[in-house]
Amino acid sequence: MSLRIVLSLVVIVVIVGGVALLTTGGGSSRPSSSTVHGVASPKYSGSLASPAQPAPPLSLRNYQGQRVNIDQYKGKAVLVTFLYTHCPDQCPLIAANLGVALNLMGSAKASKVQVIAVSVDPRGDTPKSVAKFLTAHGVMGRMQYLVGSKQELARAWKAWGVGSERDASDPELINHSGLVYGISATGKVTTLYAASFKPAEIVHDAPLLASS
Repeated sequence: MSLRIVLSLVVIVVIVGGVALLTTGGGSSRPSSSTVHGVASPKYSGSLASPAQPAPPLSLRNYQGQRVNIDQYKGKAVLVTFLYTHCPDQCPLIAANLGVALNLMGSAKASKVQVIAVSVDPRGDTPKSVAKFLTAHGVMGRMQYLVGSKQELARAWKAWGVGSERDASDPELINHSGLVYGISATGKVTTLYAASFKPAEIVHDAPLLASS
């Protein structure tokens, strides 16, 4: 079964292996697909990714111009999501809740977690707008925010099965996938979270990801 994202008005229902994950978003969205789907798990608070497979390639520069490769974080739990700084709804929610989760973990556990956001808006995600976004949502210095040209980012979107396109009725809005991917310390996509995840889910799962 493939992962599908279906939009009705401003509500996106993500069907992950039979588990419905509800997120909100502006505009409309075309369906996108991935080879990974999610199933309920007695171990994780998030959905269990099935099959657990190596994380797709991800190597881009952050908004400060430094090269970041997901492989450099093996040994840690890695949380990957796709955002844009001018998003009116789900992106601020995702970023803020990831920040809350890191705070709730405490410094020792949070040090074993790396959060990575990948831009879905190569035009609007400037260094200034990214810095403002990270500061506003409490994740400055705690989230690697990766940017690039449309061609560079499109390769990452394709590798991760993420849809991204400007809304036909409002070009300021970007229609995109709103999931958070939980990557284990060994580099496997292990869990999936809807944009509406609770920080407590990440607090529970991150240590498990960091030890697997």
